[in-house]
Amino acid sequence: MTFIKNSYPVVVVLALALGGAAEAAPRRVVVANGDCKDAELSSQTKALYDTLVARPGENVLTAADFTERLFPQPSGSFEDIQRQLEAAQGQFYEARYAKAAQAIDEVLRQVARLPVGAARWKLYVDAQLLQALNYRSMGKVKESDDAFRDVLRLDAQYKLDPDYYTPSTRQAFDKLRRELVKGRKVKLSVKSTLPASEVFLDGRSVGQTPLTLEVPTGTYELTVKKGDTVSFPRQLPVQGEETPVLVDLAYEGSISANPFPCLASNAEGEQGLSHAIRMGGTLGVEEVIVVKLERASSGPKWLAATVLNVEGGQKLREGGFKTQGLDAPAASLSALVDFITTGKAQPSVVVAQADIQPPWEKSSESAASAPVATEVTAKSGTVRPLRVASYVTLGAGVAALAGVGVLRIAIGQDSKALEEGGHLTASGNVKANDPAGREILSGMAQKVRLHNGLLIGSCAALATGAVMFFLSPAEAPPPVSVGVVAGPDGAGASLSGTF
Repeated sequence: MTFIKNSYPVVVVLALALGGAAEAAPRRVVVANGDCKDAELSSQTKALYDTLVARPGENVLTAADFTERLFPQPSGSFEDIQRQLEAAQGQFYEARYAKAAQAIDEVLRQVARLPVGAARWKLYVDAQLLQALNYRSMGKVKESDDAFRDVLRLDAQYKLDPDYYTPSTRQAFDKLRRELVKGRKVKLSVKSTLPASEVFLDGRSVGQTPLTLEVPTGTYELTVKKGDTVSFPRQLPVQGEETPVLVDLAYEGSISANPFPCLASNAEGEQGLSHAIRMGGTLGVEEVIVVKLERASSGPKWLAATVLNVEGGQKLREGGFKTQGLDAPAASLSALVDFITTGKAQPSVVVAQADIQPPWEKSSESAASAPVATEVTAKSGTVRPLRVASYVTLGAGVAALAGVGVLRIAIGQDSKALEEGGHLTASGNVKANDPAGREILSGMAQKVRLHNGLLIGSCAALATGAVMFFLSPAEAPPPVSVGVVAGPDGAGASLSGTF
């Protein structure tokens, strides 16, 4: 890419060309929101998901990937994994140590995916002890000791059965026990948002929250559980003087993968959406599409979808349509998918508007908000709505214009940084092996896109506000304050007043 020194207009053109390049569809995930045991909700959400993934170029997280990332499942049942361990034991007795080591490693990977509890812990111990014996037979004493330690670090009282282990093996095991007992420990404290939750390390129960215990340094599999509510499994490095952990079990336990990815939440509005955004961050996606099915006491049902941006933490779009029966019309589903992916609404889709409650929200909320709206209208007195709207629009235009000026300065600073920072070749090109220079140019492109968007928006707002002002009756303006927030990464405006 060519960069011409001392030519700001060319910089802008090149940055715009860079920003206007075709971008891939954002990585998305589709989840149901409501009663996760509701078969109709799962079915309707799955239908929207199928309609979305059928479109070319879409990048949507599959249900299988969702399960693998949040709720990894073993390849077979507990009995299947136990038989795999028995087969590995047979290979050990046949002196096929390399084969046995591979088989035991796979067993341990599958054991970590089993439900926590005494049965899993026993299978884990049996696998680690067999691994320790197998490594010793291969002459790998250090690896053998590590396998023994993985048992002793959570059960220092464990003893080897003299009928199955040689005296030398038992002596080595007891020596490791004494070293662990005398060795340095780390204070591990675990708390949960649900009180008296059970804490499991490597599948073994170690107490209830709030829990504090001392354990040897290392990495543990941590799971927190209360009743049927289970946290995400996580690898927990325990090191230093203290390792504090807070598990939001109320949030993590509200997510399920079957029969379709779902977020069960009694929380309404922003709190429910914040849970969906957190989940998107955990999954590593860019957008979360939340699907709701609202049933009124009488009349049609509403199938609604909300698009959330994970990085910015804001709602991008929200729309829905009326539906009858168990299956949503294919044409309506296609129209809704068009809207949530492109923002273009068709007549069959009702688009949610700011400060106006959409029809798919619960009627109880609508009834509760009605008196408030009446009271505000009564207090507004003689203020003309059109004149108020003109002040708001003009104020927003002025704020956006101020942001344009700040961004123009920031773009100029980036241009200067490229020239003076040694990021350019003699011919004016950004050096191919200069990631810092390319990062500056990429940031400049983002600022230019925002700059032009604010410039167009401010002009439109000022023109619209002026027309509204001249069409409205003259009267004293209400107090309005405009605030501008701008920086190298963007600009924004805040508007407040009493109308």
